Amino acid sequence: MLQWQAKYEGIYLLGTSIARPLISKACLQVAREVGAKAFAHGATGKGNDQCRFQLAAEALDPGIKVVAPWRIKKYRDTFPGRKEMIDFCAAKKIPVKASISKPYSSDENCLHISYEAGDLEDPAVDGVSIIDFGMTVSPQEAPDKVEEVKVKFEKGVPVELNGKRLGALAMVEEMNKIAGRNGVGRIDIVENRFVGMKSRGVYEAPGMTALYAAHLAIEQLTLDRDTVHLRDRLSPEVAEMVYYGFWYIPKMDALMAFSREIQQAVNGDVTLGFYKGNVLVRGRTSPNSLYDAATASMEGGGSYDQTDAEGFLRLQGLPGRVLGQVRPRKY
Repeated sequence: MLQWQAKYEGIYLLGTSIARPLISKACLQVAREVGAKAFAHGATGKGNDQCRFQLAAEALDPGIKVVAPWRIKKYRDTFPGRKEMIDFCAAKKIPVKASISKPYSSDENCLHISYEAGDLEDPAVDGVSIIDFGMTVSPQEAPDKVEEVKVKFEKGVPVELNGKRLGALAMVEEMNKIAGRNGVGRIDIVENRFVGMKSRGVYEAPGMTALYAAHLAIEQLTLDRDTVHLRDRLSPEVAEMVYYGFWYIPKMDALMAFSREIQQAVNGDVTLGFYKGNVLVRGRTSPNSLYDAATASMEGGGSYDQTDAEGFLRLQGLPGRVLGQVRPRKY
């Protein structure tokens, strides 16, 4: 997702979405070990997670039986809503994070925390003011000075932070701490669920927000125009597939193969500055940089002959000139 710069509806970094196919895969691995024949989950019949769990589970094991109590008719009166489910869990001594007194629910993993339901179901409510955020401080409470970090990328993967080699999990966890203490990574959105309804959610993803920015910065040096424009046209498609739950399908395999190929040259270092909720690109270098200062410079010299642009623009404007002669525009 990071290499694709994938964001659902232009903003959501898919932290919950991408967790579900991984959870499904792990559950099915255990099921195979112990001989279980069913895959049960607690997702409601209204949300996206039911789609993600089931689509992943059935793609990996077409014969698996999926059990989702919220969707079973005989339990409809037992669990008409969240309150009844919480009461049921309390009576059965089943530990859950949600409570009637808490004005929202949260779902956490290493990439982010999502907050929804309760008072957040009213889009007019200021979600940021009622949430006890777990990964980030408010931008107002962040330090009054810029904190810099340097991220090294190899083939589009962040592998080094401030000179220290880190694996993927350690990279995200460390970046969560740094970006989080600088108030980076909070969003409040109304999104379109796969099942058709709109949903309001608040998310915090400090580390991924920073890594997306760093990755984009190094791509700006290393990917040619037509390749990155094609990737940008396909990126919303990838984000939508992840959001809906279509991870284990041939189209995703093909798109990931495309991504792996174009990321081969995405190598180099990016310096980021964090300041009160903002991520600032402070510098970028790459051994595969396509940026030619002599050509791009507004000063004289270099390999670019500005007189070449005369013919270039005459050719580009040819269709418009012909159309203008045949069908004159009013202006």
